[in-house]
Amino acid sequence: MEAREPLRDLRGALRAVLARVREGEPGEGREPFELPRFWDALDQTFKVTSQEATKLSLAFSRPPLTSAEDCRKLSEDVQNAILAVATVYYWLPKGQACLRNSLYQLVVCGRHVSKCPTCHEALVEGQDPYSDIVEDEELGFRGNRDTYWSEADRKLLSSCMGLMKASKACLKKVLAVVKAYGKADSPEQIAQLDDLADIANEISPSVDELALSMYPPMNQLAVRLNAAKLASVLKKVLEITKTSHVCPPSEEGWVQFLTGAVDHNMNKIKNFTQGQL
Repeated sequence: MEAREPLRDLRGALRAVLARVREGEPGEGREPFELPRFWDALDQTFKVTSQEATKLSLAFSRPPLTSAEDCRKLSEDVQNAILAVATVYYWLPKGQACLRNSLYQLVVCGRHVSKCPTCHEALVEGQDPYSDIVEDEELGFRGNRDTYWSEADRKLLSSCMGLMKASKACLKKVLAVVKAYGKADSPEQIAQLDDLADIANEISPSVDELALSMYPPMNQLAVRLNAAKLASVLKKVLEITKTSHVCPPSEEGWVQFLTGAVDHNMNKIKNFTQGQL
């Protein structure tokens, strides 16, 4: 048996699962349906799938090629992980399939922002999103670079990094309250989760656009415009969160704090770029 054979079988199996999920409907679900429990199961199955896919990729990343038997085992593990994700989907009660996209979007964009290559070193656990102090290493300075940021650029960069830190903190908090308080007992609650996921899904590309505009030679006006877009998205996420069922009074403090952090950094960016208008 060639090593390619199990991979062909895996491809066929995954296509079949995908077709079934796309064309089918959720099952009857568990009674009573518990969104926090569903969320935990979904998140865990995504993690396992990612791990198994990574193992399979690494097996073919360098010679010698893996044996057919090892390839079969790795392919089976990936297939089982995918089937577990599909099984969790079928826990959803009928009429609540829209939650699948909502929860998936929140998980994916939360992980993506935390891995943004430009801001990765700045997004350290526990850092204050109000902070606008950035070290040279955090900005990726290298002694042999041909192009550098000016002093004015560096001041602007620090506030942009603060805005990125607020982005990660916002996603982390939103994920936490959805896990803790999210419900799917009524069309209104489901619609609120959909709205929250839709706007949260805009954070990742907005962070990417801001990060790309920060490289030298910097166009400060472009940085300001991209920062304003990210700030607008973050404030909309916070606004929707605050008015939804996932944000009881006990959680309003961090919403207010992060709103202030976004305003603080955006106001500094406006001040630094006033001469560019």
